Amino acid sequence: MGTKIYLIRHGEIGDGEERRYNGHRDVPLSDRGIDQVMRLSRFLRNAGLQAVYTSDLGRALKSAEIIARVHGVQPVVEKGLKEYCFGEWEGMTFSEIEKKYPDAFGAWAANPVMFSPVGGESTQGVRNRAITTFEKIIGRHQDENIAIVSHGGVIRIILCELLGIPLENLFRLEQNFAALNIIEMWDYPVITLMNYIA
Repeated sequence: MGTKIYLIRHGEIGDGEERRYNGHRDVPLSDRGIDQVMRLSRFLRNAGLQAVYTSDLGRALKSAEIIARVHGVQPVVEKGLKEYCFGEWEGMTFSEIEKKYPDAFGAWAANPVMFSPVGGESTQGVRNRAITTFEKIIGRHQDENIAIVSHGGVIRIILCELLGIPLENLFRLEQNFAALNIIEMWDYPVITLMNYIA
């Protein structure tokens, strides 16, 4: 049968129109973000989810609660699914960072493995905790359907890992707010849907 994973980015946040690194800042979903996740939950109503896992940040947890409610389960918090810590860049827009840290921001955008946000987590560090958590979750749910609700950076890393794509290319994978990715785990992972908006 294989395990089927519905890998989901949280809905839009209050300042979602701006390109901003929120990282570990606990910003809430916007009204539009709640609506996005409600639409996604309706799309997933026949998915037969047996478990829903989530980051501990409010925007992911609220999204997970909306999705889990339809399936009569409680979200399980896994801190390893938390977004990057962006250090001194947390809360800043891309243009603000580019202006204040032009060299560091350019280096990070060009190679997010070799360079890290100023005072923030490395991509390898995020990869290690995210993949460890992902594998632990999958190990609990052989041949079941589950959802994992997380963040753009973490989801890109998981997708790179599953596809065998070097992490240097993670920004080539788009993940919109409330995006759905479906992964079927057989002898190797098969991605049947990516960055779908309900």
